[in-house]
Amino acid sequence: MDNLRSKILHILRGNARLTDEQIAAMLGVTAGEVSAEIAALEAEGILIGFSAIINEEKYDKNAVTAIVELKVAPQVEKGYNAIANKIAQSREVISVQLMSGDYDLAVTVKGENLRDVAAFVSDHLAVLDGVLSTSTQFILQRFKEKEALFPADDERSLVSP
Repeated sequence: MDNLRSKILHILRGNARLTDEQIAAMLGVTAGEVSAEIAALEAEGILIGFSAIINEEKYDKNAVTAIVELKVAPQVEKGYNAIANKIAQSREVISVQLMSGDYDLAVTVKGENLRDVAAFVSDHLAVLDGVLSTSTQFILQRFKEKEALFPADDERSLVSP
């Protein structure tokens, strides 16, 4: 069963739009087995959602994505969870991860432009109780996300040596 589970997760990582019947045909099992395994993965909190990978640069050329690293003072008996969960509630926040290294949290933020992202960092993240410092890096170009490669443009990128 774990082998079937691993195979299903691998297939879903590559293409979550496949039907249970298509996955079953690929694996040589029944659609009912695939459906039951996916339901179990969801019930166990292993599979928590399906999402589209959007080439934001083509969809909205003005949109900006940044990775904001936060140095945070953990709270007694709550650690980093309370502040991470609070940050995750913001609509501008795409993801929040606890990290090892110089910073504690990596927060991916999306805005309509540079000013929006900068304002969100300074007005909402940096002023939270427990945030000691921030460091913001803007994403200039994406090459791969969630195992999907972005097609290379024929035009020379705006970011060049």
